[in-house]
Amino acid sequence: MKISILGTGQWGTALAQVLSDAGNEVAMWGRNPTVSTEINDAHRNSKSLPGIELADSITATTSKEKVFEDAGAVLLAIPSQSLRENLTDFKAVFPTHLPVISSLKGIELGTHLRMTEVIQDVLGLHEDQISIITGPNLAREVVMRQPVGAVAASTSQELADLTAELFHAPYFRAYTSTDVVGCELAAAAKNVIALAVGMAIGMGFGENTQALVITRGLNELTRLGMARGAKPLTFVGLAGVGDLLATCGSSLSRNRSFGETLGRSGSMEKAVEGATSTVEGVATASSIVELAHSVGLEVPIMEAVADVVTNTITPTEAIIRLMRVNTGAEIDHQ
Repeated sequence: MKISILGTGQWGTALAQVLSDAGNEVAMWGRNPTVSTEINDAHRNSKSLPGIELADSITATTSKEKVFEDAGAVLLAIPSQSLRENLTDFKAVFPTHLPVISSLKGIELGTHLRMTEVIQDVLGLHEDQISIITGPNLAREVVMRQPVGAVAASTSQELADLTAELFHAPYFRAYTSTDVVGCELAAAAKNVIALAVGMAIGMGFGENTQALVITRGLNELTRLGMARGAKPLTFVGLAGVGDLLATCGSSLSRNRSFGETLGRSGSMEKAVEGATSTVEGVATASSIVELAHSVGLEVPIMEAVADVVTNTITPTEAIIRLMRVNTGAEIDHQ
């Protein structure tokens, strides 16, 4: 099948390679003509993934019309907070009869919508036309063809199965799920928790502190997911704890690395200066906290991160505040 990918960034390029290795033809769209030319002529994307050679079956274009020619599915791989703007730009030419796969991890600012909800809102698609691909998938390890697991989720089991099949490369194993809500909320929230872990590392704290943040962070995202109708077991799978561990535990994680710089410098300005690509957790933090508050939940770790990235408190003040949170039963067994 031919897959159209919107986005020529690090993650879009990594997924293009997986799809190609799975036997698909791939056409990518991006705004930067230099990147598109390099992908076509040199089979590389040195801006996003230097040193990686791409397959001949991967092409790129800056044309909104050309990217969809002969496509059987569309994969979205653009920053979450610009999804609405980009889809609006594409609306006149977007092939709404095709299945749409989202690889985005975020909650839209202002609306608190998940990414599949934004897609439905802009393009008028039914939820059964949309799937997601998520899990512990660090782009650099994926393009090195290291063994990796993922989750292909859709409210349509048929589309979840198709999505998993499209990504079935020798090193890439996708399981299926129909819990789109749980998978999307876990994907968005784990970036915020990874920022907190990074801040702890940057401030010089060790594994005990990191384990505290990761575990209580998992508690927060699980409670939020369940309050929004997600299935509890989703959060102990690849889309939940799997993605959380990879994102919090790896120096390849943009969110953790940003958090480290922030914790070390104590300054959002310095952390932003050192960032070379989109850090989804920064944009998502306030939105996901507002979403939690809308269902009556307190999420102390994510609240602290949101306050740090909006310059309301410092990382040091965040740690002090978190250590003053009232404790009680660790787990509600009811």
